[in-house]
Amino acid sequence: MSPVYSTTFAVLGIKPEPYAVAPILSARVGIAALGEDPVHAIALRAQVRIEPYRRAYTDEESAGLADLFGPRERWKDTQRSFLWMHCATMIPGFNGGTEVDMPMPCTYDFEVTGSKYLHALRGGTVPLIFLFSGTVFFKGQTGFAVQQIPWDREDKFDMPVSVWHDLVAAHFPNSGWVRLSKDTLDALAAYKSGHGMLGFDDTVTHLLASSTEEIP
Repeated sequence: MSPVYSTTFAVLGIKPEPYAVAPILSARVGIAALGEDPVHAIALRAQVRIEPYRRAYTDEESAGLADLFGPRERWKDTQRSFLWMHCATMIPGFNGGTEVDMPMPCTYDFEVTGSKYLHALRGGTVPLIFLFSGTVFFKGQTGFAVQQIPWDREDKFDMPVSVWHDLVAAHFPNSGWVRLSKDTLDALAAYKSGHGMLGFDDTVTHLLASSTEEIP
């Protein structure tokens, strides 16, 4: 008979990947596999979700979250777990247990719900849950065999907000990303050139100032 493995996972920590070209966090994952023989490899996947109802928020944070959850009095109904990202890694063979780094590619695009949520936070932690899945490869008596990771393998982890801030500051210092349609971008570029402005930041600042002056 092929060996049967009981595989469990625990998130031990999350930190920015210091030398990555794109913004990537690195989750340190502890793995325990109880079985008769060593594990040959694991193709590990994780769905990372944010559970916003697991923490409290200041008034400033509440204002920044209005687009996502509405006014605070509605949060009991509107705050639900939502997807942040999918990530995956290939784990080499081990016997009994090991620790690995799972890359977590991030975006600062404000059209993405996770980025909007994280941008609004000023301190504390980000309440995450990792839903693990994938395939365990092992060498049985008749050759290599596979076993699927059970659907109920999950772990919660409260990531310090400072980890996200450090990642953003390293890749987008004092800046962010806003997605615009091509027509809007062309119009903005034409306005910038027509008014002799050096950059889009100056252009948007000028437009905002003009709009504020027109408000009675």
